[in-house]
Amino acid sequence: MIQLKNVERSYKTKAGQTWVLRRINVAIHEGEFITVMGPSGAGKSSLLNVLALLDDQWEGEYWFHQQAAHAMKRKERAELAKKNTGMVFQSYHLLDDLTVQENLDLPLSYKDIPARQRQSLVADALDRFQIVAKKDLYPSQLSGGQQQLVGVARAVIHKPALLLADEPTGNLHSSQAKEIMELFRELNQHGTTIVQVTHSEANAAYGTRTLQLRDGWLVGDTANPAMEPSDVAVNR
Repeated sequence: MIQLKNVERSYKTKAGQTWVLRRINVAIHEGEFITVMGPSGAGKSSLLNVLALLDDQWEGEYWFHQQAAHAMKRKERAELAKKNTGMVFQSYHLLDDLTVQENLDLPLSYKDIPARQRQSLVADALDRFQIVAKKDLYPSQLSGGQQQLVGVARAVIHKPALLLADEPTGNLHSSQAKEIMELFRELNQHGTTIVQVTHSEANAAYGTRTLQLRDGWLVGDTANPAMEPSDVAVNR
């Protein structure tokens, strides 16, 4: 599904060039449920932003269903992402000037879905996430946990081929967190490929494969149990 080849990301600072991803080589196959773990500053969110095609300042090759995303213009990448990916952000990223109902409808508007069917999908999502009573409220009128639920609902409503989640349950109660992770498992069992960033061992247990990052380097992959931190030198 996705192949990253020598992907790197850096920022220019007063002290010089700061690297957050170093020569990442990884293949993500359809139907996998991957967890990305590592200490703060390891590059986890940076990797997720690259996969989501939200960040276009990286170097290397990114293949999505054999399409060369690295050779696309920004608009083409955006279209590719809109049609194929859903994203659960750690900081919600709901649109402040849209109601809950309108936020949920937004990803559906990117697809060729009739208005009546879109209304039905939104109604189903509101019911499934028990936020029907919040449908006419704006994000500023919601608690952090409620905003997170809306963010998750928006990410999965259009049944994306690839779901990317950055600490998806960070602002939820344990019961809500379990419900979200069970939903992710169900989506995965029905074919959705999932990549989640988490510090939670409980959330990681829902995955089928774990990637370990450290200082921007990929230092562990349970699909390759023989990998040791010293093997990173091979990628250098």
